[in-house]
Amino acid sequence: MKHTREFEIAWQGLKPGLQQFAYEIDDKFMQEKGGDPLCSNWNAKVTLGFDKHESFFILNFDVNGGVTVQCDRCGDDFELRLWDEFKLVVKLVGEDAAELEDEDDVVFISRGETVIDISDWLYEFLMLSLPLQRIHPDGADGESGCNKKALSLLESMNEIPTAETQQIWKGLERLAKPDEKLPEIG
Repeated sequence: MKHTREFEIAWQGLKPGLQQFAYEIDDKFMQEKGGDPLCSNWNAKVTLGFDKHESFFILNFDVNGGVTVQCDRCGDDFELRLWDEFKLVVKLVGEDAAELEDEDDVVFISRGETVIDISDWLYEFLMLSLPLQRIHPDGADGESGCNKKALSLLESMNEIPTAETQQIWKGLERLAKPDEKLPEIG
C-alpha cells in the first residue's frame, strides 16, 4: 500500500481546542486497506472533530455517504446509505506507549510521536458502519425493494413439507408429552 500523508495529522502544530478535518473516501482507499469485495462504489464523507487537550485528544468521526452492496435476501445490488458516529480518545504517554494495550475506544501514543495516522481508524469505522444484514429498504408504498422474482422463488421454497419428509420426525411428538412413558432402550 502506498503511504499517503493525506490521513496524517501533525498534532504538535495544532492549537488546543477543536479543529475540523474532512475526508472523502472512495473505492481506491477501501481496496488499499483490504475492504469487503462485496462492497463497491464507496462514496463516503468523514468529518473529524479533533479536540486537542494537553495530555489527550478526543476524536469524533462523523460518517456520511453511501456504498453499493449486495442484498442478502434477493442478491441484487443496491445503494446502502451510511451514517454513523464514533468517538475515540487518544492519550499521550511516555516512551512506554508500546507496552500499553489499547482499549476499545482509547488509544495510547507516545509524546515523542509528531503525527497521527488516522487511515486505519477511518477504514475500521467505515466497515463498522455497514450493517450485518444488508437488505433492500422498503419502497415508499411499503413494498419490499427486493427483486420480485427472487422473493417469489424464496416463497415457493417455504411450502409445507409433504408427509414423506415428515416421517423422520415421527414419534418425536411423544417427547413433548411428559405424562407418557417412554420406551426403554437397551
